[in-house]
Amino acid sequence: MPPQTSQPQVRKNILKFLKSFLGIIRILQIVFGAGLWVTIAANKYEGSIHFVLFVAVLFWLLTLALFFLTLLDKQDLVPLLGGERWLCTNLAHDVAAAVLYLPAIGVMIYKTDRNSYCNLKQYKHLCLYKVYLTAAVFACLCCLVYIVSVIYGACRKCRGEQTVI
Repeated sequence: MPPQTSQPQVRKNILKFLKSFLGIIRILQIVFGAGLWVTIAANKYEGSIHFVLFVAVLFWLLTLALFFLTLLDKQDLVPLLGGERWLCTNLAHDVAAAVLYLPAIGVMIYKTDRNSYCNLKQYKHLCLYKVYLTAAVFACLCCLVYIVSVIYGACRKCRGEQTVI
């Protein structure tokens, strides 16, 4: 078990992570991911939207876990994935998220296009066009921040760095 650190040292480590590039990226991933799944879950959805919701919630939860483990500097407690492998674990997570968000974006664009007919002022029935458009924007933003995180993590891995912060 690692030695106990003092309270001011813990606070300093937390602030250091929150101000780091990866900390800011993780916060954006959490915010955009929550925006995506809340937008979908708060409205009527069916069919292939279930896949988008699955991807959004899965990676939102995994990103929350990575965020808090790194924030609290407890990545060494994760068996098989922590310690020296933590940077690779983060990189693998980000690659998987970026790859799965791409078809989710495709689904949201398809659904948005399919509902574009009801975007007229004269249309009086329930229209999910704006919901799907908002979800498509959130999915694109999520994918973008995961791709940025992949590039950042790959550059750090190529330089031989082991720590996340």
